[in-house]
Amino acid sequence: MTEADDLQAGDSVPWSDQSDWLDASALDREAEVSCPHCGEMVEIAIDPGGGVTQEYVQDCEVCCRPWQVQVHYGTTGSAEVWVEAI
Repeated sequence: MTEADDLQAGDSVPWSDQSDWLDASALDREAEVSCPHCGEMVEIAIDPGGGVTQEYVQDCEVCCRPWQVQVHYGTTGSAEVWVEAI
């Protein structure tokens, strides 16, 4: 049993601890999001090395206003990404 088997909501586990759980080449590395301030679609880089669940602040490339970015990687390697105005 790996740490990935015991994940709870909000947990962050380095991918190196999950080598038998998921092939690293299958992980999403980019996402397209809509800025909650200006509404423009922006492509952002996401880092699978940051863990299963991530949360950070990033500025919009168009209007330069900050967002709270939240990323959650599923068991297939696809990332669910959403942004909120801060």
